[in-house]
Amino acid sequence: MADGRETGRVLMTADWVVGHENGRHVLLPRGEVVFEDGAILFAGHGFEGEVARRIDCGRALIGPGFVDLDALSDLDTTVLGFDNQPAWKKGRVWPESYMQAGPREMYTPEDLRWQKRYAFTRLIRNGITTALPIASLFYREWGETWDEFAGAAEAARELGLRVYLGPAYRGGNTYVTDAGEIAFHFDEDRGLMGLTEAIRFCETFENTGGGLIRTMLAPDRIETCTAPLLSRTGRAVRDLDVPVRLHCCQSAFEYHSVVRMHGKSPPQWLRDLGFLSPRAILPHLTFLSGLNDIDHHAPDLEILAESGAALAHCPLVMARGGTALRSFARYRDAGMTIGMGTDTHPPDMVLNMQVGLMTARIADRDPQAVRASDLYDAATLGGARALGRDDLGRLAPGARADITVIGLDDPAMGQVLDPIQTLLLSGSGRDVRTVVIDGRIVMRDGVIPGVDHAALRDGAQARFDGLVAQYPDRTFGHPPVEEIFAWTYPVKRASV
Repeated sequence: MADGRETGRVLMTADWVVGHENGRHVLLPRGEVVFEDGAILFAGHGFEGEVARRIDCGRALIGPGFVDLDALSDLDTTVLGFDNQPAWKKGRVWPESYMQAGPREMYTPEDLRWQKRYAFTRLIRNGITTALPIASLFYREWGETWDEFAGAAEAARELGLRVYLGPAYRGGNTYVTDAGEIAFHFDEDRGLMGLTEAIRFCETFENTGGGLIRTMLAPDRIETCTAPLLSRTGRAVRDLDVPVRLHCCQSAFEYHSVVRMHGKSPPQWLRDLGFLSPRAILPHLTFLSGLNDIDHHAPDLEILAESGAALAHCPLVMARGGTALRSFARYRDAGMTIGMGTDTHPPDMVLNMQVGLMTARIADRDPQAVRASDLYDAATLGGARALGRDDLGRLAPGARADITVIGLDDPAMGQVLDPIQTLLLSGSGRDVRTVVIDGRIVMRDGVIPGVDHAALRDGAQARFDGLVAQYPDRTFGHPPVEEIFAWTYPVKRASV
């Protein structure tokens, strides 16, 4: 291989191939995909040219790599809040005492770099070929750092993952007062310094690593940003021509907080600040006017659709929290670009498509409202469209050779009438066999070269245990760990 890519033309075939013609995916029984120098040359039947290598994947589905617009890049803490609520009592919001004492980093700089590489291996293992990393700022002193994202770029280059990177920044945070109420603290100068560093990061790292490393701006949740921070971010997006991601309309608390502080709904406020554009990627958007019990006169969905902004749909993490889009069909029919994000562990895009399909049908009480193709399109074409990349998310001549091979041979998969429908019925990210990114085979038969999964697992658990031990200090009332995180059932240990 030259520069990690396969040398010469490589032809891949399987029982099913997802090709692309006339603007939409097509299914090719016993189809063929040919790539060379990182690009797709052919997707169809009966390739007549010479090839250097043939790979028959057998009973499998060859499709475009998944695009993850909200890809977990730290140690996931969903399990900590899974059955431990409300969040403000369980350390998910800083207590006033912790904030006044001065928030601190809960991971070492080495841990922060380590966890990026760890998370990137999980993404590849699940067939994700393009990722926009996301991590929680709950455990940070304030924002993300240049050093950890330089480490993220290094890890992505080493593993061969296509990424859009940018350290997250914010102008404020929420905290729990001594009276048990949620309040806001803002430090606008600190937020603007974070934006300056993020711009410098974009200027330094954009289109490096042989084109695998791209950049983005990543202001944190909308309610923790000030008007100058968001308006200046919007200008920087136009100047740099990079995507921008902002978590928005993901809770009733956030929505009502923005209305109270700014007198406008979140979409109205973003529009009036000049933030919205086709470069904007907005995770969740679960709470809009007229939806999910939000009673507001603003035409939120229309504002977002007209702006060209994209939804990063993360159905698994939202369903775990008891919410869902109402509904996928309504956003689709309004003309919004819909891509997918995983945003939690496992970063299983197949599971997210499955949950997304089920919650969409439940929301409309109609099994015909949304089809398997809607979710598969979102995980491939929609994510590519959100990034302004017509060379991703499809297997067509000229597209980048980002390919995911998903096995259909496990008896647990069941019978195959249509491979996409079967995948969304009974598939899993664990069924991903082989991953190609930019013409490099970065995982073959479940093996990522140079990656010791057992060592990564043990390292993640040790760092997770260290994080949990710090929770009493950052939890309202400072209870002991065993009161913050209750066992599912009483634990009876062996007597000594």
